[in-house]
Amino acid sequence: MKRILILEDDVTFGTMLKTWFSKNSWETTWVSKVEQAKLEFQDNSFDLILSDLRLPDGDGIIFLTWLRENNIMTPLIIMTSYSDVQTAVLAMKLGASDYLQKPINPTILQQKIDMAMSQPTKTAEKEPEVKPKSKQKNNTNKVVKGSSSVMQRLYSHIDLVAPTKMSVLILGESGSGKEYIARMIHENSNRKSEPFVAVDCGSLSMELAPSELFGHKKGSFTSAISDKTGVFVEANGGTVFLDEVGNLSYEVQKQLLRALQEQKVRPVGSATDIKVDVRIIAATNENLEKAIEEGRFRQDLYHRINEFSVNVPPLRERIEDLEEFCYHFVDQANDELGKNVDTISADAIDKLKQQNWGGNLRELRNVIRRSVLFAQDNVLRKENLPEFPKDIKNQNIVNVVQQEVTSCDNLSLNNKANEKEQILAALKQARGNKTIAAKLLQIDRKTLYNKMHLYGIEL
Repeated sequence: MKRILILEDDVTFGTMLKTWFSKNSWETTWVSKVEQAKLEFQDNSFDLILSDLRLPDGDGIIFLTWLRENNIMTPLIIMTSYSDVQTAVLAMKLGASDYLQKPINPTILQQKIDMAMSQPTKTAEKEPEVKPKSKQKNNTNKVVKGSSSVMQRLYSHIDLVAPTKMSVLILGESGSGKEYIARMIHENSNRKSEPFVAVDCGSLSMELAPSELFGHKKGSFTSAISDKTGVFVEANGGTVFLDEVGNLSYEVQKQLLRALQEQKVRPVGSATDIKVDVRIIAATNENLEKAIEEGRFRQDLYHRINEFSVNVPPLRERIEDLEEFCYHFVDQANDELGKNVDTISADAIDKLKQQNWGGNLRELRNVIRRSVLFAQDNVLRKENLPEFPKDIKNQNIVNVVQQEVTSCDNLSLNNKANEKEQILAALKQARGNKTIAAKLLQIDRKTLYNKMHLYGIEL
């Protein structure tokens, strides 16, 4: 009889697992703490270990590390309620056989067990040989260009503004790739050989922001144990990217405006200014005009950073680009995880294209990394993809449109004379959703975008 050690501190879930394994002919030992699990290996051996990530006296990663340090190569599957791909990556690099997210599907659990048990047992001597990567790539900061018409229009705007000194405000949903666009502007500017420094404004408190942006002198406050060079001096001659600029406090906005207007900064604790030459690119997913009305954002700063604005469309409105981004993220995941996926199956691409992508490129990247992690060969298949939650809001729109379309049979583009009016009517009926509008017009999305561009309809 096969023996399994279950390391799980949730009594209800642990009981359920023990019952399931017992019914499936496993001899089961269940403990709730890392130290208890270590003691079990003094007199026992196991064929498989199933360990939770979060435990009262440590975590599954600590236990896995202890096992490998003690030359115990028993296959181990990590369980977690936290959708943290980074943790899965670390566990796999340390030698975990697989990774499971709760709630656990018994069918998937059985598949993971079968795969873990079928893998040849690693030896401690061979472990170091598989850690180094055979190839080194750096795809992290590579800018991937989409080929959709809406993105081509955006790139034409970038080409126009990049060589100038104008400040640029990038608008777009969270995760839509605003920093990619900022880097693209920098790389196409006369400052491309100088630094590009990105600042997450959401992480800057009112107390720390002046020091981070403008620097400080040793002794200027309690924790200032040495001089600090601020972002503006660090990026001198280059570009400062202020991500989520709407999160800056009102007082810091005032200090930022002075620095931009005078092209001078004064480190905290200093009596003299430092001349700087930086270009500002800011980004936000917030409506700054509304923030101005509510008194949360300075109007003068808004006009200073908004000399030119570009709007990054969400992924769902440039679905033609999805496959290109998928392969880019596959390359990144291969480097990070030591995998060799080079193909995405057609049904996997189809499934990905059907999603709404509320988290845009960031969500897509996480999905691809997770899927590459679970790929068994060089092909990313549909079954490697996660189960996507249904987009209730989008489904409601679809349902409404489907109900209304029966009385709107004349929406298909069959009359050149009033194409623009038909397109506007379809967009209105689809609540602005271009995928649904294209279906109503009985054309594909690319054709819809081309015609919207032709007739000057806002994309």
